Amino acid sequence: MAATLPARAQPRTTPRRIAIFHPAIPVASLTETGGGSAWRAFFGELRRLGQVEGQNLLIERYSAEGHHERYADIARKIVDSNPDLIVTGPNPAVLAFKALNSTIPVVAFMIDPLKGGLIESLARPGGNLTGITLDAGIELWGKRLELLKEAVPSIASVAFLSMREGWEGSFEQAMRDNASRIGISLISMLPGAGTPAEIERVFAEMAGQRPDAVLISGEGDLYANWRLIAELARKYRLPTMSPYRDYVDAGGLMAYRVDLAELLKHMARDVHQILGGARPGDIPIYQPTKFELMINLKTAKEFGLTLPAALLSRADELLE
Repeated sequence: MAATLPARAQPRTTPRRIAIFHPAIPVASLTETGGGSAWRAFFGELRRLGQVEGQNLLIERYSAEGHHERYADIARKIVDSNPDLIVTGPNPAVLAFKALNSTIPVVAFMIDPLKGGLIESLARPGGNLTGITLDAGIELWGKRLELLKEAVPSIASVAFLSMREGWEGSFEQAMRDNASRIGISLISMLPGAGTPAEIERVFAEMAGQRPDAVLISGEGDLYANWRLIAELARKYRLPTMSPYRDYVDAGGLMAYRVDLAELLKHMARDVHQILGGARPGDIPIYQPTKFELMINLKTAKEFGLTLPAALLSRADELLE
């Protein structure tokens, strides 16, 4: 009996295996040193919690590279490999996994998961799914439109850059109502895929419609192309309002933003809890509660914009 005690007391030596699937970001950018600030934060938080890739953690990375038609095949490949946990998002990717799997824990970034029918409740999502929501509701998008109008009062039309799945339905009508309330005509610009070529095509089409500004949605397909979107907006001299910091860092005009890096840190904490034995369905969905206004003054100057002093005084961060 004494001889067996040391073996029982030894820590687990087999690394846990997780699969990460992103709809658009290339696998080479889903690392602690590559990609945007949010994914760097995710992997950094895992390391801080003691989940270290190459030591006690194996990470398999997958990407659809902006092609939605690949979701089902990649999801099936991942589920068949039976990892200990899956990290994915947004809603269409989560649905692809739900259709194939009810047992492997899933930690996801989602948009209104309750309304989307992905969970039972925010407090107790149930089943094998938990994670974060990137969106605090339609009111937040109305606020972004209002700030854009305040920055450039002459704005009469705004192009809303969104993937089709995130636009069609009740969200579309609510967005049009918000825009109409403040005297803005909303033009929907819907890429067929989250690829650079498709983003470039949409901006060329957008230029022909001559909107006064662009409102960028928060979907992962677009976030994967944040540098390109900021570059094209500057090329066509279009002021932008975005949901994340990276767009403004890359030259976009404004963001009324959630702290995406902090949200993905929370996802990493969910991963850590589940690998430690917690049930995903018992972990509440994390919702953002803090939003910050960020303005790129260099871009404003480049566009010849004189931003109102009252707006500048309310900004949480001004990039010179």
